[in-house]
Amino acid sequence: MIEKRLAIISIIVEDRQKSAEINLLLSAFGDYIVGRMGIPYKERNVSVMCVVVDAPAETINTLTGKLGMLSGVTAKTLMSKI
Repeated sequence: MIEKRLAIISIIVEDRQKSAEINLLLSAFGDYIVGRMGIPYKERNVSVMCVVVDAPAETINTLTGKLGMLSGVTAKTLMSKI
């Protein structure tokens, strides 16, 4: 059995045009998503998202990498030890 990890993927979206692509990626990995929160920060013209996932480390890294490859999008992961 593959070990799953609990993680938070933090996403800063500088290009709101990428919202559809972000949502497609999150939908593709939807079986692993526990919850998500998005906050538009109008003063800075960005959106900040927090996605909680429970998945194998490789899957988490793949999703984070795909998000981070979108121009105007920054994604980083904090993984638990459990």
